Amino acid sequence: MAQEEGGGGIDPMHQFQIEPMFGSWDPAGGSLAFTNSTLWMVFALVAVWLFMLGGMRRELVPGRWQMAVESVTGFIDDLLARNIGPEGKKYVPYIFTIFIFILFANLLGLAPVGVFGMHPFTVTSHILITGVMAIISFGIVLVVGFWRHKHRFFTLFVPHGTPLPMVPLLFVIELVSFLVRPFSLALRLFIAMTAGHVLLKVFASFFIQGMNAGPEMGLLVSLPSLLLMLFVSALEILICVIQAYVFALLSALYINDAVNLH
Repeated sequence: MAQEEGGGGIDPMHQFQIEPMFGSWDPAGGSLAFTNSTLWMVFALVAVWLFMLGGMRRELVPGRWQMAVESVTGFIDDLLARNIGPEGKKYVPYIFTIFIFILFANLLGLAPVGVFGMHPFTVTSHILITGVMAIISFGIVLVVGFWRHKHRFFTLFVPHGTPLPMVPLLFVIELVSFLVRPFSLALRLFIAMTAGHVLLKVFASFFIQGMNAGPEMGLLVSLPSLLLMLFVSALEILICVIQAYVFALLSALYINDAVNLH
């Protein structure tokens, strides 16, 4: 959300502030509230539900909507088949869910709803949200790995053919690299979405200040800022798709390590 300051400026970080929508309830000294973050997660879930509902019609001649849904599910199915193999079909529901949720949450954060008096909120710009999804992916890796391979799962941390004297050192290095995965998975999405939105707000601040400064400054500052905003907005749409794909791809690759010990 944007916050107007003196001189027509915009605080680029205020858009990430979580605020209660309808007050808060304080049971047992705690605090529960329906926040703007929760609201936009609900919007994302509704958008996903509507997208899937319109595409689940099993018509003999599929329409565009059905083809769009089947294209996305087919894309995820191919992704898992390439990176995990035949057993990848077991994980299609999970990978499809995180991909489509991240995609819609990212895109909704760019929705031009300001003309209706609303402020878009990008839930994936918060490390708590991306962190929970990363922990779920990491938890699946641990459960599948130990369930399938028992103690042999630890061989994942010792590359084949490693000389015996090097085993302790490489085990520690590979273990640390493995444990860092959920942090890098969460940070990558969080940083990408936060940085893009901050940049948009900064250009918006230049645009507003240039317009307030008069026609000359408007032409000199506001017009280039507007063009840059349009360029960054188009780039952000691409980043929204790429980041959803990267999160799904890395989750599939990590699951592949647990399934095939690669």
